Amino acid sequence: VQLQASGGGLVQFGGSLRLSCAASGSIFEINEMDWFRQAPGKQRELVASISISGLKNYADSVKDRFTISRDNDNDRAYLQMSSLKPEDTAVYYCRINARTIVDGVVSGRWYDYWGQGTQVTVSS
Repeated sequence: VQLQASGGGLVQFGGSLRLSCAASGSIFEINEMDWFRQAPGKQRELVASISISGLKNYADSVKDRFTISRDNDNDRAYLQMSSLKPEDTAVYYCRINARTIVDGVVSGRWYDYWGQGTQVTVSS
């Protein structure tokens, strides 16, 4: 299973960015899809999550500014970020909880998979 995160970049205070996460490989089913971020010198934190049924949760620091969504047909997750602040500067990672299918056999266990991260920098 591979995750490819994209869409990061440099943006001014108050600007917007849309991150994308594309999952590929021997995926049978994806349960939860999440976005995390890690700023320099800080621990990685959960930014937003979306369940297979579409239930969404957000960190307090991004509520009403960020929107998570997913495309179940194409195994993709998105994070629409608006009203960006310098404190949003971080490397953003996507994570999925999924089970795989190999040689026609569906895994009985769910595993977490991580993408490589995409840098978001917000200038003041």
